[in-house]
Amino acid sequence: MLQQIIDRRLAGKNKSIGNRERFLRRYQGQLRDAVRKAVDNRGIRDIEKGEDIHLPKRDIKEPSFGHGAGGAREIVHPGNQEYVRGDHIERPQGGSGQGSGSGQAGDSGEGEDDFVFHLTKEEFMQIFFDDLALPRMMRTQIAEAPELKSHRAGYSNAGTPSNLSVIRSMRGAISRRVAIGAGSRAELIALEARLAELPEVLDAAQELAKKELELQIAALRGRLDRIPYLDPIDLRFRNRVRLPIPTAKAVMFCLMDVSGSMDEARKDLSKRFFILLYLFLTRHYEKIDIVFIRHHTQAQEVDEENFFRARETGGTVVSSALVLMDEIIKERYSPTDWNIYAAQASDGDNWHHDSGRCRELLTESILPKCRYFAYVQVADEEQNLWEEYARLQEVQKHFAMRKVTQASQIYPVFRDLFKAEGVAA
Repeated sequence: MLQQIIDRRLAGKNKSIGNRERFLRRYQGQLRDAVRKAVDNRGIRDIEKGEDIHLPKRDIKEPSFGHGAGGAREIVHPGNQEYVRGDHIERPQGGSGQGSGSGQAGDSGEGEDDFVFHLTKEEFMQIFFDDLALPRMMRTQIAEAPELKSHRAGYSNAGTPSNLSVIRSMRGAISRRVAIGAGSRAELIALEARLAELPEVLDAAQELAKKELELQIAALRGRLDRIPYLDPIDLRFRNRVRLPIPTAKAVMFCLMDVSGSMDEARKDLSKRFFILLYLFLTRHYEKIDIVFIRHHTQAQEVDEENFFRARETGGTVVSSALVLMDEIIKERYSPTDWNIYAAQASDGDNWHHDSGRCRELLTESILPKCRYFAYVQVADEEQNLWEEYARLQEVQKHFAMRKVTQASQIYPVFRDLFKAEGVAA
């Protein structure tokens, strides 16, 4: 029996989801190149938006079939009153906008614009990070550093006075008094009714019965009065429990050398790497803070504009930036509440007595608090800072270092640092 499956799912408003997905798959290479170029002209915080991708029409032109020359063919040209069979038709003269190809420029006709395709924010980021993953960090996020959040969990019979629920306690007390005294009240009402039915003039037997009723009524009222207004078993305290939830926020530290040896070209390489890291983290965390720390002989926390534009002269002391980063973490970003990432960019130049201290600071203070620390050197020459960091890389799994000297190397190096396990760079 032949079976047919009909997909009746509704497509998005004013567009075909199927056609859009096929387009993205077919021109993935062109779209990926256009996305990389778009990143170069954006700031770090402005990177989270879509993009209009321009594709040349020659790249999306569909193949077509045409009749080749040769063979005997009968062709009828509508409106022909000039030519007969066997005549040769001359080519039309170029120029004045009469056709495409070489010739003089004309003031009429229309050109062919590039095909413009708008990528949404999700599509933009999906193309840019289609096969990357956070190495070794996401698996330990919940297990190692959970965020504990307080949740209401009903009421309990014990607790502190500050958590006492007066309304719930009084409600319980009233319910207890009603339940305990229900039988006595019903009996009291019946006895009072019998007492009211006695006549005003009583004989000896009736007088004795009246006294008996009065004694029973007094006993019941005494029993009801002895029911406590508020008993310890009536007390109810608001109960709260702390449950672990996944940490959904991260902080990204950007550390960069701004001494005289860091020219604009090297700063531009550093900026591109920072942009990639920020854009990558936005795919894994809901909230991301960015801390910019620049340094020469002294470190300073600045905004993004001064971070990439300012330039200083003099020597370089890298440890000053690491010390400032550690202080900021202690003041504002507890590792129990934040996922901490750091990226450091430098040309490798550093005061030779300071490089060993940098390795000690990373080992003892910085790396135990970080999820990942990436060092990018924007110069070929290996100096003492590179040598000290190389020793650190051998023993610290969440510390990585690479060299970048050209803009074309930024993306491959980033992929190498953050590639998913088992995926070739």
